[in-house]
Amino acid sequence: MPLSQVQACDFVAAHHRHHAPRRDKYRIGIADREGVLHGVVQVGRPSARALDDSSTLEVLRLCTDGTENACSALYAGAARTAKNLGYSKIITYILDSETGVSLRAAGWVFECLTSGGTWDCPSRKRNQTAPLCRKQRWAKKLKGD
Repeated sequence: MPLSQVQACDFVAAHHRHHAPRRDKYRIGIADREGVLHGVVQVGRPSARALDDSSTLEVLRLCTDGTENACSALYAGAARTAKNLGYSKIITYILDSETGVSLRAAGWVFECLTSGGTWDCPSRKRNQTAPLCRKQRWAKKLKGD
């Protein structure tokens, strides 16, 4: 289901364990037959400037209330929407301690393990709210080789 920025941010603020809501290009929700929202995915430009090539998007936030299969359905929906919008690749990062089972179920592949740490530097101070551990980067090609 389509969501407004406010709906997505409110859900993330209420349910996500270590991140605040983010600005995004689009967002999708998953709800049951009664219309109760069980998860959201927010998709936008890649966080890393080197990956921001105008043909790649990043899942910035994925948040559920624990409903079974909601994560994989949201990852799959985010990729379908990105493909329909003409993007060629979609990426996301998960904690090194996470299994990636939802990503594998949605057809994504492991790309690399990042070094982790903070993006804070003397020339550009950042308020660090994310875990500083290593992250796994996962991707799904949407078109072409």
